[in-house]
Amino acid sequence: MGNVNPYTVGLDKNAANYTPLSPLSLLARTAYVYPQRVAVIHGDWQLTWGDVYNRCRRLASALKRRGIRAGDTVATMLPNVPAMYEMHFGVAMAGAVLNTLNPRLDAEAIAFMLEHAGAGVLVTDREFSATIEQALQIAKVRPLVIDVDDPEFIGGKLIGETTYEAFIADGDPNFAWRLPADEWDAISLNYTSGTTGDPKGVVYHHRGAYLNALSNIVSWGMPPHPVYLWTLPMFHCNGWCFTWTVAAAAGTNICLRKVEARTIFDLIRKHRVTHYCGAPTVHSMLINAPEEWKQGIGHTVNCLVAAAAPPAAVIEGMARLGFNITHVYGLTETYGPAAVCAKHEEWEALPLEKRVELNGRQGVWYHAQERMAVIDPATMKPVPWDGETMGEVMFRGNLTMKGYLKNPKATGEAFAGGWFHTGDLGVMQPDGYVKIKDRSKDIIISGGENISSIEVEDVLYRHPAVMAAAVVAQPDPKWGEVPCAFVELKERARATEAEIIEHCRARLAHFKAPKRVVFGPLPKTSTGKIQKFILRERVKSASAINT
Repeated sequence: MGNVNPYTVGLDKNAANYTPLSPLSLLARTAYVYPQRVAVIHGDWQLTWGDVYNRCRRLASALKRRGIRAGDTVATMLPNVPAMYEMHFGVAMAGAVLNTLNPRLDAEAIAFMLEHAGAGVLVTDREFSATIEQALQIAKVRPLVIDVDDPEFIGGKLIGETTYEAFIADGDPNFAWRLPADEWDAISLNYTSGTTGDPKGVVYHHRGAYLNALSNIVSWGMPPHPVYLWTLPMFHCNGWCFTWTVAAAAGTNICLRKVEARTIFDLIRKHRVTHYCGAPTVHSMLINAPEEWKQGIGHTVNCLVAAAAPPAAVIEGMARLGFNITHVYGLTETYGPAAVCAKHEEWEALPLEKRVELNGRQGVWYHAQERMAVIDPATMKPVPWDGETMGEVMFRGNLTMKGYLKNPKATGEAFAGGWFHTGDLGVMQPDGYVKIKDRSKDIIISGGENISSIEVEDVLYRHPAVMAAAVVAQPDPKWGEVPCAFVELKERARATEAEIIEHCRARLAHFKAPKRVVFGPLPKTSTGKIQKFILRERVKSASAINT
C-alpha cells in the first residue's frame, strides 16, 4: 500500500477548484441573477440589486482612491439606511475592515473605539453629529469624515469633508474588486458593550460571515426572496449577519431608522414583510401595541427573538398575535445567532404552555457551527443531560470570532480549553437541548441557595401590568444577597410593590421572590437589551446610602 496518501498527490488547490469564502460572492451572484429585483426600500427610495452592486463598487473604488488599503478600518455611525447596508459590501471590496459603531454610545466611548481601531474613514449620519464632533475632539486619530444626508431625518448638521452620495459618485461602478487572499482575513470589527473596563473589539473573518449568512437561511428555513424589515440595528453584530443573508436570498431590505410599533405594523402591511429580528423588548412593544395598529395583516410574519432567555410571556404573546416566532441565541463573539431552538412538528399538537416552554430554550447549534455544549469550566467536561446540573454554555466552530483586537490576554481566556466561553450558565436537558439559567454574574446567591434571575423575571412578565422586568442582586445583612426587581409597567397600567411580590410568591419558592420592587423605565441598549449593569450600580449606591 505504501505510506503515500494517493488523495493528496497532484490534487492541490487551484483557481478552478477553490475560492475563499466571502459574503462578497453572495452579492455578486444576486446582482448577476436578479439585477432588476428590488433590493432596498427606504421611504420612497428604491434600489435594485444591480443598483446596490454598482453603488458598492463605487464606494470601494472611492475608498481606494483615498488611500484605504487592506487591513485599514472604516467606521460608521449610522442608523438602518441604504448607505449602512452598502458599507457591508463596499468596505470589504476595498480590502478594508468595517467597524459599525453603536449610535447610543457617548463621545468618550466612540473616541476610544476610533482610536483603538485606527479608523481611517468615518461615515456618519447628521443625527449623530453632536456626539461625533465631541468624539473627534477627544480621539487622537483624524479620520476622513463623510456625512450621510438622509432626507428621512430633519436635524443635526453636516460635519464632514463631503457627503456619502458625492463621495461614491466619484467611484467607478465597474471597479474590479477581488475576493480576499485568505478567507481568514478580517471583514468586520464589532465592539462589546464594555460594562467592565474598556470595550473589546471582536474580529469577524470572511469565512465566518459567509457561513453565518447562509446558516441564517438554513437554520431559520428562509425561502427565496424574503422581505426583511430592519428592526434590528445593522451595527449590532452586522445585523446578526442578515446584511449578507438578505443578499444571499435575493430578498428585499426594508430600512427603518427608528423602532416604533406603529411604523413597524404599517411597513409590514405595506410591503408584506415576511421576516424580521429583535430582542424581547421589541416583541413586547408589538404585543402591547393598540389593537387597531395590528389590523389588516393577513400573511405569515416570521420573527427571530434572541436573548439569554426570552420571557415565556413574549413567546406566548407573539403566538397569539399570529406571528411565527423562533428563538435563537448567540453573542457578539459568535457572529450573532449561532444556536437555534429547532422546532419539531409534534410540538404543534401540545398545549400552548408546553410549546412555550419548549420553544423558550436556547436549543442546538447552527448548521455552520461545529458544537454547542454545557461544560463544567473547572474540569472542561460536559455536564449530564439531567436538566439540573449547571455548567457554562460554550461554542466551537466556524461561527466563532477570530479573537479580540489587540488583546491577546482576553482572547486566550475566551478560548481556554479549545472552547469559546460565553459566561452564560445553563443546563443540558434530556433531549440534548440547552436551556440557559442565567449569566454567571447574574446568579443571586441567597443564604447559600442559587436563584436564577431569569426564572424570577419570567414570572414577573406574566403579571398583566408588567411591560418589562429585570432582577438583580441586592446586598442583605442576613442572607448575603436577595432579589431586587426593577419593573416597567404597561401604559395606563398600575401595580403596587406588595402586589408584585405576592404575584411572585404564589408562583415561586418564597426565598426566590423579590424583596424589593422598583418601578420606572428600564435602561436599554439600542438593540432593546436591558442594561443590568446599570441596575446593579443603582442597587449598590442605594445600599451604600442606607448603611
